[in-house]
Amino acid sequence: MTSATTSRKARSDGLGLTKPARADAGTLVVHVLLIVFVVLAIAPILVVVMNSFKTTPGIFNGPFALPTAETFNLDGWANVFKRGNFALNYGNSIIVTVVSTGLTLVLSTFAAFAITEYKVKLAPVLAGFFIIGIMLPIRLGTVPILQTMVAWHLVDTLTALILVYTAMSLPLAIALMATYFRRVPTELKEAAKIDGAGELRTLSIVLPLVRPGLAAVASVTMLPIWNDLWFPLILAPSKENQTVTLGVQQFVGQFQSDYPALLAALTLGALPLIILFTVFSRNFIQGLSQGYGK
Repeated sequence: MTSATTSRKARSDGLGLTKPARADAGTLVVHVLLIVFVVLAIAPILVVVMNSFKTTPGIFNGPFALPTAETFNLDGWANVFKRGNFALNYGNSIIVTVVSTGLTLVLSTFAAFAITEYKVKLAPVLAGFFIIGIMLPIRLGTVPILQTMVAWHLVDTLTALILVYTAMSLPLAIALMATYFRRVPTELKEAAKIDGAGELRTLSIVLPLVRPGLAAVASVTMLPIWNDLWFPLILAPSKENQTVTLGVQQFVGQFQSDYPALLAALTLGALPLIILFTVFSRNFIQGLSQGYGK
């Protein structure tokens, strides 16, 4: 290769940089951006946890400083369990979240399987309704929902929250599960039917192939249910039925707030979701990327 040819190749690669060098530079930039994003995402959580171990003056005088001998205090954590009735609130949130997520998984699986399996004229129309349900926030129907719960005598019960959250989660869950059922080979279902398998048996054969979708649906369902404040405040405001997010509000007063207890309660409230996401993060990312990409 002549020197002229080498020079032209270097210029074609851009200012004399070879392709591997540019690839390494691009990878470095991507990693730096990811590190910055991780810091921005984790820093607020660390600040909340750190300040929960301080006194109120310590929080306001140095919100980003580590606890010292003068500012370190565990009264906030003690008040959460003494005044906050946190164990009952935790139990209510767990019951509502687990039952709502379970119902969403079961109903969305059956609905998505029916939409993709049965070639009827109404199937596209039903799928369109579910898409509309994703676009419209359920809080727009708060008044009709409240009227319905009053008529059914379900106000101030966990059952009302479970019904609302299940209805709120179904449109997205069905749309996501339908993408997975469409990826199942038709030959597998036809072979099962030839062997005499009924609809439920065929579904049980297909179900292991859509497990990433089930994990993704469970992940995107649990997070908004656990963190919701709107419907617990309206449908279940009593102390016996308060959830974690509603129980946290009792530490915020009109004239004085117990900030250490508030931050401790927020830390405890976020802990289950952090653990679940850490354990199932791979399934969550895989399920969403495969489902939304199809």
